[in-house]
Formats: sequence, C-alpha cells, structure tokens
Amino acid sequence: MTLIAVLFPWLSFFLRGKILIGFICLILQITLIGWLPAAIWAVASHVDGKNKKRIRRLERRSQYPIYR
Repeated sequence: MTLIAVLFPWLSFFLRGKILIGFICLILQITLIGWLPAAIWAVASHVDGKNKKRIRRLERRSQYPIYR
C-alpha cells in the first residue's frame, strides 16, 4: 500500500474510501511540481491511518481488566 501511495497517491485515497480527498490529490498530482507533495501527503496519511487503527485496537484491549 505504501508503494501505491508513492506512485499513485490519488489511488491510495480512493482505495481507503476518501473519494473527495482523492480527487484533490489527483488534481495536485497532474502538475509535475505537485506530484511530490501529493506523494508525501498520501504516505503520511497512510501511516497516520495505520497508527490510528493500532491505537483503537490497544484502547479496546485496555478496557477489559485482566484477572489472573
């Protein structure tokens, strides 16, 4: 998924269900100068999404007390 975010930033947003942001990223990527910021934006968003998912999973685990 990170490779897709670097090569096709707009596609990585579409695959994660962020259609409007994907179109904005596509418009940014059409320009040669805007391709690098679009790729950085897509990779940062991908990493942020993975971190949020990990935090939610840890929060759910911490809600249950551990009895031994």
